[in-house]
Amino acid sequence: MEEKMKVMGVVGSGQMGSGIAQLGVMHGLDVWLVDTDPDALVRATKSISSSIQKFVSKGQLSQAVGTDAPRRLRCTSNLKDLHSADIIVEAIVESEDVKKKLFSELDKITKASAILASNTSSISITRLASATSRPCQVIGMHFMNPPPLMKLVEVIRGADTSDETFRATKALAERFGKTVVCSQDYAGFIVNRILMPMINEAFFTLYTGVATKEDIDGGMKLGTNQPMGPLQLADFIGLDVCLSIMKVLHTGLGDSKYAPCPLLVQYVDAGRLGKKRGIGVYDYPRVPESVKPNARL
Repeated sequence: MEEKMKVMGVVGSGQMGSGIAQLGVMHGLDVWLVDTDPDALVRATKSISSSIQKFVSKGQLSQAVGTDAPRRLRCTSNLKDLHSADIIVEAIVESEDVKKKLFSELDKITKASAILASNTSSISITRLASATSRPCQVIGMHFMNPPPLMKLVEVIRGADTSDETFRATKALAERFGKTVVCSQDYAGFIVNRILMPMINEAFFTLYTGVATKEDIDGGMKLGTNQPMGPLQLADFIGLDVCLSIMKVLHTGLGDSKYAPCPLLVQYVDAGRLGKKRGIGVYDYPRVPESVKPNARL
């Protein structure tokens, strides 16, 4: 099936969706990028073009591919434009109900042979597949952030995912230059099953006054050779995303050790969602337009 893949659809044009779309066009696929917000599509198109040019300028992509890739991207707000796609990767909000509604709609629109993949970081693939008439063609394809740079893709099989769907999805990830790890369909899969409890425990360490945020992150960076501490990483992921995944782990695995830290809950309630909001565990001051350095100087 992978050999025939020529057209990919991506639903959701945020950082994950636009990054996945970028991978597609850089590796010879025609890509439809779908979002209900036209302004988000404009931002995504600019971001993708800029990122591709950075790859070219660093010698990581040929000029020919750099010129061809942006031409392969088409943007739309109409799901029906995905009717010809060989695979659709969903990268929308981390909500099971919203994702199931989308999968049900895609099931009616897309061709019978199309694979429906989810970039979910924690939600059951089996339950998402239950919203369709093709559970054997539903699979998890979890990219890491940012997709063009991170080397890993988690592939998650639902209860009914076929061998053919699995092989085609794995081959596509490898075509994108990724290393694939395979997970069974349990809450959190591999990476977030391990990562999110560590982040949650870092919040408990801060919450109970064991140490300052700087010492918690500094200790983990220098003591375990991580590129950034767990609290800073949470800010980069988004505290709302971390909380959502912890809730999925807590519900799906039924163990109190996965209960979200009250401090994490409080930060999200207060709108302190991390770097994307300018404030989370740390502050991220935005440079006013008037004092941003002039690129021509």
